[in-house]
Amino acid sequence: MALRVWIAVCLLCLAPLTALADDRLVRLHAPAGLDETGLLKHILPRFSLKTQVRIERVETPEQADLVLGSEGRALFEGAGATWHMAVNAADHPGTQKLADWLTSEIGLNTITGFAPEGTPLFAPPSDRVAEVAAVELEGDPKLGHDVSRAKCARCHVVEEAGRMNSIGSTPSFFVLRSLGDWIDRFSAFYVLNPHPSFTQVDGVTPPFPLDRPSPIVPVVMTLDELSAIMAYVGSLSAADLGAPIQHQ
Repeated sequence: MALRVWIAVCLLCLAPLTALADDRLVRLHAPAGLDETGLLKHILPRFSLKTQVRIERVETPEQADLVLGSEGRALFEGAGATWHMAVNAADHPGTQKLADWLTSEIGLNTITGFAPEGTPLFAPPSDRVAEVAAVELEGDPKLGHDVSRAKCARCHVVEEAGRMNSIGSTPSFFVLRSLGDWIDRFSAFYVLNPHPSFTQVDGVTPPFPLDRPSPIVPVVMTLDELSAIMAYVGSLSAADLGAPIQHQ
């Protein structure tokens, strides 16, 4: 009898831990056509590293908490189709985090920034105005300042004190902050030339090809550092250039 009581107590103690683990596991189904583009390998590690929610791929929609396919809310288009999201487990915390991220501005920018050959493969769906949640810059601006000085200041002006220590042909963070799409540019900077040739984002970018190593000392950062940089840039005052900015 004592042994049975002890086992029951242990199971009760482990139950909250099991529930917590399940909250951080999302079962996802996506068709082979989407999988073969490489998009999921690009976006899912970024989501998991940021949220600590693990994604498990399953073979059928019936097994999944969230399905990417032809039904539900339109998210993006490309590879010959418009891709939708259907949520099977709306009350599951991890699933809700993934759904929120996919419909957020950061998530959409990550999807549309996927350009393995230099040309983006995906875009917002053309059959509706993209409805994205307002972006929340959750990073640490102080850390972003430090990372910007350490990893970005050799090319960009990142603070008032560094105006003489950068490449004159590159825009300052203050000028970039003036652009209406500055969040897009920073969140996907690693796919915008010339950054892919010398930048590595942990868990997101593939290693440099052996026959094409970085031409300079690589810029290596984590997603937390990138979030911190964006929070720092968000705290800056936009440069006043005296006229609407013209850019391509």
